[in-house]
Amino acid sequence: MNRDWQQTSGTVADALRIERVAKRFGAFTALDGVSLSVKKGEFLCLLGPSGCGKTTLLRIIAGLEAASDGALFMTAGESERNVTRLPASQRDYGIVFQSYALFPNLTVAQNIAYGLKGRREDKALRVTELLALIGLPGAGSKYPAQLSGGQQQRIALARALATSPSLLLLDEPLSALDARVREHLRREIKALQQKLGVTTIMVTHDQEEALTMADRVVVMNHGVVEQIGTPEDIYARPASRFVAGFVGQSNWLAATSAGVGQVLLGDALLGATVTPPRPDGHPLELFIRPEDVQLHANWSPAEAQVANTALAHVRKIELLGGFYRIALSVPGWGSQPLLADVSRGEFERLNLSPERLVPVSLPANRLRAFVPAGAASAGATA
Repeated sequence: MNRDWQQTSGTVADALRIERVAKRFGAFTALDGVSLSVKKGEFLCLLGPSGCGKTTLLRIIAGLEAASDGALFMTAGESERNVTRLPASQRDYGIVFQSYALFPNLTVAQNIAYGLKGRREDKALRVTELLALIGLPGAGSKYPAQLSGGQQQRIALARALATSPSLLLLDEPLSALDARVREHLRREIKALQQKLGVTTIMVTHDQEEALTMADRVVVMNHGVVEQIGTPEDIYARPASRFVAGFVGQSNWLAATSAGVGQVLLGDALLGATVTPPRPDGHPLELFIRPEDVQLHANWSPAEAQVANTALAHVRKIELLGGFYRIALSVPGWGSQPLLADVSRGEFERLNLSPERLVPVSLPANRLRAFVPAGAASAGATA
């Protein structure tokens, strides 16, 4: 047995394990001690802005870049293999690039069969199976130039799956496509991944792509992992100010701490999720999603008793397809800009119009406090 293989007892749950991987290019640190594990059959997305290290990490997993420090382990059956120093050709994965990387002088069938070994009849049968799987039966005799971008990306996906790899790597595979094709392929790739049960890691900077396709999302920033969690965790319970600001639309309101579970916003004392507590007067930034901001039709004694409620001026109304985005200003909360998203039906019920006064509430369980960006402990929940 190859000495890189290590026997483990029981079933190995992780298809890939990354331990404290670092990558330096001279004085620049692209990855700074990244650790994570990928479960068998899982669809994992590496999400982050340009330059955050996500593509570098994928290339290290693929063996196209060497890690400066740390280790990578892949599993097969019940055994774990240290692949840290193995070349790409000795790692069991398929990869799909943004640019398709198809051979223009080969037919579709020849492209798919490129990495296959064995009898010609067996390879032809495998190509036929894969073309049917990706919804392009009969396209084997065509050349890449005769296909649309979406079709070429499907062929690239079929080629990556041809050898039945234990790991599928996707490097921003949809970013070169137009929005409608991208949305369609997004659904197709996810359905195909679930059908085959292949462990998949995809790099993307598109939040919607990550939230709709992934079982878990790894949010990266400046070479480190900010948070790992389900799409619901990442969106609804961001672990840092960076995650809260990068994923989805956000409201940010300058406030100060004022006791356990309370903040001072303008002249008003509001309840908020403040963990751990900060000393009174400590500067904070309050975070809440626009769809969590609640608007009320009328101001009444009952509304006045609702916690975290005040009167707001409607400054601007935007129709964004299936919902309206309302720009508000609340004098009692320091007149800071506040956005609220309401459905079309809710908009009609509220009878909103510019410059109208409307009661607004910030639910305490959705209002979270973070240390301001640039502070000594920036990025940590306040």
